[in-house]
Amino acid sequence: MNYHPTDFAAPTGAVHDFDFLHGDWIVSNRRLKRRFAGCEDWDEFEASFRCEPRLGGGANIDEMQAPDRGFSGMSLRLFDLAARRWAIYWVSSQQGTLFPPVQGGFIGDHGVFVGRDVDGGQPVNVQFFWTRLGPDAARWSQAFSRDGIVWETNWIMNFRRKA
Repeated sequence: MNYHPTDFAAPTGAVHDFDFLHGDWIVSNRRLKRRFAGCEDWDEFEASFRCEPRLGGGANIDEMQAPDRGFSGMSLRLFDLAARRWAIYWVSSQQGTLFPPVQGGFIGDHGVFVGRDVDGGQPVNVQFFWTRLGPDAARWSQAFSRDGIVWETNWIMNFRRKA
């Protein structure tokens, strides 16, 4: 399910779309070692993750810690009540700045979020995909495209709830 960010075909959402993510998780990461290079080598690592609701569920904040890779990251998700869309902002300890947001929502257990960013000095279209896999599992993936036609998935995260 790929969406072209300029069409903004991503679904709208609801204020409690991310309630499933609240709590503590272990995340198995697969991150492509080089993007837009035909690379098939993945860096695989585990991270801890904690998500907490804010503003009555209309916002949430999470932190992922990957000490074996020397970084941590944080997401801020905000729900726009008028537009009925989530905006997801990411910041990494490696840069210390907010990345441009992706926006979208869920249809059933599948969330699609689209936006634009810069990667390696080149503008890219960005897609985030969230899949709820029951109360104790979830999956997130990220794909980039330079032309909006050919997409490369470059990061996959499989979440399992901490016992």
